[in-house]
Amino acid sequence: MDKFPLLLDGRSAGELSSEQTGLYTWFSARCSLPEGLWCAWVVGDQGELRLGVLEPMGTQGTIRRRFSGRLTAPLGHILRGEVRQLEGHKQDGWEAAAAPEAFFRAPWLRRRLKGTTGALTRAAENTRYLALPYDQRKPFPLTTLFCFARLQRIGTSFYAVYRFDAQERPIFDME
Repeated sequence: MDKFPLLLDGRSAGELSSEQTGLYTWFSARCSLPEGLWCAWVVGDQGELRLGVLEPMGTQGTIRRRFSGRLTAPLGHILRGEVRQLEGHKQDGWEAAAAPEAFFRAPWLRRRLKGTTGALTRAAENTRYLALPYDQRKPFPLTTLFCFARLQRIGTSFYAVYRFDAQERPIFDME
């Protein structure tokens, strides 16, 4: 049995284990969770695999799933597990965005945001808000626009929150 860290917003929240049984791999994940619906993912050096929605048990979440070698092969070497808020689930008006680059047309912005995990978004009239998880010890995808961000807590985590107009230009004044 192999064990890997299970990360929530870049911080260790639990453990992911994998066990090869014949042609199948069993994955088990257990972690502490904030309120809401959360999905467990296996992250490899070549791809990702969604395990499914964690079953809440008090402040813990758990899942155990089996996958064939055909589905696990594209992962490559397993690096870690991740817990992500279920796409479409809203928290204080924010919606989880598994692929934040999809909300923008500008190629440079799409490139910078590709692969970003833990992002949140919400829309208002002619305005798109984008919240990116912020940890000063980790690389940040939009350093060139950091002066436009406002740091704020959403739920239990800190985010750099951006406001963009309809032409995808960052707006300096934050409400």
